[in-house]
Amino acid sequence: MENKIDFVIAWVDGNDPEWRKERDCYRHPDAHTDSRDIRYRDWDNLVFFFRSVERFAPWVNMIHFVTYGHLPKWLNTEHPKINIVKHADFIPAEYLPVFNANPIEMNLHRISGLTEQFVYFNDDMLLLKPCKQQDFFVDGLPCDIGVMNAHISDREMGNHIEVADMDIINAHFHKKDVLKKSIKKWFNLKYKRELIRNFCLLPWNEFPGLLHQHIPTSFLKSTFETVWNLEEDALKETCRHRFRNSLDLNQWLFEDWQRCSGQFVPRDANAGRSFAFTQDQAKNEQLFRMIKEQKYKLICLNDMVLDDSFEAVKAKLVETLETVFPEKSSFEKE
Repeated sequence: MENKIDFVIAWVDGNDPEWRKERDCYRHPDAHTDSRDIRYRDWDNLVFFFRSVERFAPWVNMIHFVTYGHLPKWLNTEHPKINIVKHADFIPAEYLPVFNANPIEMNLHRISGLTEQFVYFNDDMLLLKPCKQQDFFVDGLPCDIGVMNAHISDREMGNHIEVADMDIINAHFHKKDVLKKSIKKWFNLKYKRELIRNFCLLPWNEFPGLLHQHIPTSFLKSTFETVWNLEEDALKETCRHRFRNSLDLNQWLFEDWQRCSGQFVPRDANAGRSFAFTQDQAKNEQLFRMIKEQKYKLICLNDMVLDDSFEAVKAKLVETLETVFPEKSSFEKE
């Protein structure tokens, strides 16, 4: 019998006037803070996440829907597999209100009733093909890729998060020992062409970085508890940042910890992909075709539209997803 697996998804309604009013009371942009509206705008595709779960992962134990407090009008909150989780239900009061995804993710393990094995989704992620429990966990361990990467801190973007995560990882793990202990997990043919990264970065004494696919991530709740016990001060510092901050840590720290501690099972590097919608309409059309073809099991549809074409791109995305998921799910009101 398989262990229970929960899904967790965090969502914000950037159009909620109450939420916007409270956000604006605290918003004081500085060199390290990112509080742009693009961080919060809604693509109206959340309904397709629930349709994709019902269609392609009906075995899920529970979906923990994390929200500031607002709810989609169409959501069936009485569904037996939905647990509505407000920020105040699990994030320590001293960090509220929060408008930064990173502190929210730092505290996911505090959600009441959360299973040891869970999969975390951003609100721009969904399933495009049938998924088995074994796509996320095997023998109680998360499925992931053990692939190194070279991280370069981007001064213009002010984004040093991955470097900050690596500082902590290298303080607790010796790269040589990690690879020796789990050599078959790090040099695995399932990684295909990504495997070349490990060979190229092998000479470095420390981990220069780890590859993040930006797709739904499998986690052990106990990993969060372990890291909190060992790095409480660093995690609390991120939690104090009400808005996204270039000095933050993020959820990848916990994923990296699982990989470096050997608590993962190698999976196909092509199981999922992250894509970015931009103002390049030709490339956007390619993404729409990819969605219709349902090429990958797991996808992330990132918002990088920086001009006034956002509404048009959003409308086309909703239209495309409707062709893949035309039928309402039981997670929607009748």
